[in-house]
Amino acid sequence: MVALLAANTVGAAALAPSQLGLVVNDDEPNSVAIAELYRVAHQIPAANIAHVRIPNRPRKISAAMFGDLKKEIDRQLPADVRATLMVWTAPYAVECNSITSAYTNGFDAEQCVKTCGPGKESPFFDKAPAAPLSLPTNAGRISMLLPTDSVEQARALIARGTVRYMTPPPSTAYYLVTSEVARNSRVQFFPPNGKVSAKNLNVRQLKQDALDGAQDIIIYQTGMARVAKLDTLRFMPGALADHLTSTGGDLLGDYQMSSLQWLTAGATASYGTVTEPCNYWQKFPNPVLLLKNYISGITAIEAYWSSVAWPAQGVFIGDPLAAPYKQGD
Repeated sequence: MVALLAANTVGAAALAPSQLGLVVNDDEPNSVAIAELYRVAHQIPAANIAHVRIPNRPRKISAAMFGDLKKEIDRQLPADVRATLMVWTAPYAVECNSITSAYTNGFDAEQCVKTCGPGKESPFFDKAPAAPLSLPTNAGRISMLLPTDSVEQARALIARGTVRYMTPPPSTAYYLVTSEVARNSRVQFFPPNGKVSAKNLNVRQLKQDALDGAQDIIIYQTGMARVAKLDTLRFMPGALADHLTSTGGDLLGDYQMSSLQWLTAGATASYGTVTEPCNYWQKFPNPVLLLKNYISGITAIEAYWSSVAWPAQGVFIGDPLAAPYKQGD
């Protein structure tokens, strides 16, 4: 498996800043401030900025309200924009769907009839990263949220997302098989222990409930309702991290650990489901695809979107343009 990864880590063309649109909530001062920080850091064209008004930061909005919001966003963005970053923490759900999936693949009302039922396959799933993800005729722009609860935390996250390496430093992708058996449904896709020499990358599969003191994390994937010892860890710039659990994507909820905690701990992008999905592996990032595609040089948003088969309930968060393995910058 590690040899297969190494054979697929060259020649990818990442999404460019000129292809990303920013969506600013003018009713939220932090959204306005952070969007400007992001625009400057990643040199986003001024024409790629859309302004909307969403008062009171609702966690969830109706499908009807979302339909109007999407029309307003799309009206303002140029046709050649291929991905969208919504600069806010909330709203993050459209009824039972995530707002990123509703924006990209359309609102899936059928999933809300039975949230624990199978989902619909995304047209972006398992696409080879030979070029930036193209737009299938039945899908919209891939999308992500940039949290806005703290301007300083957002500033640090954006700085991590701008890092590129001529020679990648030593780093490790960690995959944990935990004691929470029901949350181990994607263990079958964990890559085995080994090394991708061309990327100076170690791959480690561990049987334990949490990492303690790891200082070289580029990917951390696990299955836990709450992940312990995050304060002991050091994430490399551009690191991806997520946990398979029911409501990690309920970003402002406290029933389980919010995916926002990964970003607070130092990861640059993450993923979680906004409503109870049950433990279908297809509703969460596929470890092999995420690792293979990300170290090929594409962006975090492309790597995450290409790794989730049934993303209707899953919200993508962080810096979409993070691409530490991208060449040519």
